[in-house]
Amino acid sequence: MSGSHPIDADALFTRLQHALGTAYRLERELGGGGMSRVFVAREIGLDRSVVVKVLPENVVEGLSADRFRREIMLSAGLQHPNIVGVIAAGDSDGLPYFVMPLVEGESVRAKLVRDGALSVPSTVAILRDVARALAYAHQRGIVHRDIKPDNILLSGGAAVVADFGVAKALVDASRTQTGSGQTLTHVGTSLGTPAYMAPEQVVADPSADQRVDIYALGVMAFEMLTGRQPFTGSNLTEVMSAHLTKPAEPLASARPGVPIALGQLVGRCLEKDPAMRPQTAQEILQLLDDPAVVSGAVPSLLGAVPAVGAGSNARTKWLIPAGAAALIAVAALGWFVAK
Repeated sequence: MSGSHPIDADALFTRLQHALGTAYRLERELGGGGMSRVFVAREIGLDRSVVVKVLPENVVEGLSADRFRREIMLSAGLQHPNIVGVIAAGDSDGLPYFVMPLVEGESVRAKLVRDGALSVPSTVAILRDVARALAYAHQRGIVHRDIKPDNILLSGGAAVVADFGVAKALVDASRTQTGSGQTLTHVGTSLGTPAYMAPEQVVADPSADQRVDIYALGVMAFEMLTGRQPFTGSNLTEVMSAHLTKPAEPLASARPGVPIALGQLVGRCLEKDPAMRPQTAQEILQLLDDPAVVSGAVPSLLGAVPAVGAGSNARTKWLIPAGAAALIAVAALGWFVAK
């Protein structure tokens, strides 16, 4: 599909409806970003609203549609109250799509845009729900790789995580097409979203694991509590470089009055070295059960934990090899092109 022109909304609507057949009736386009175009549809058999996400042409180039479908369907096995599951997956004349339930509510991103920084109890409640989802998925070998406020939906008093498995499916489908030499930087959106990417994602470390989700959870927690992201820059390269080299501002400075235990937990999640973070989402859940995380009224289970950034130069040398700047530039370019 290289060199093809983007499909206009009406043409894509018609093409996708043809692929869906009589099982679903498309109603309207909901929106979308670099990862997908999003449509609302009606599932005829069960008379319920669903979301259909279709990958745009600039993401599909170089992918194996069959491999993508097989990978995305692995996440269909994730049956958990805090995960938006996959109902079906298919191919719309070369454009892979997948179907998910329509969640009535709003994203954490929308709430942040409307209300600004959240309260400590609200933030902790959302973190608990997301950590539950991550613990369940990680135990089954599935890493999200793109945890961010846009992918966390608030509905019925709970937070649910959407788009599990999409990033991994993109990477694996691309590798199938181009061979084992393929890296994350060749499929821009598979990198994750720059503002939430762990340092090991920035340098396309092939050993990156579930701890990238823990780092992203820390970034999101910082943003929910302060109304801003901990790592910023005037362009994508600067943002990615900040993840590698700059310690996050301590939460106690960014939002005075936040319980010490909560600040310590967020700081640990934001450690550059994965070995310094909580190692599992289950560990985060246990720490969130500490009353001091919400009230700060009793001693913390975390104990004496160095402030985020302490000793960061010594810990992060492994993440900044010669040529890392070039890797960042290539990753930023790939992400921008995919957008």
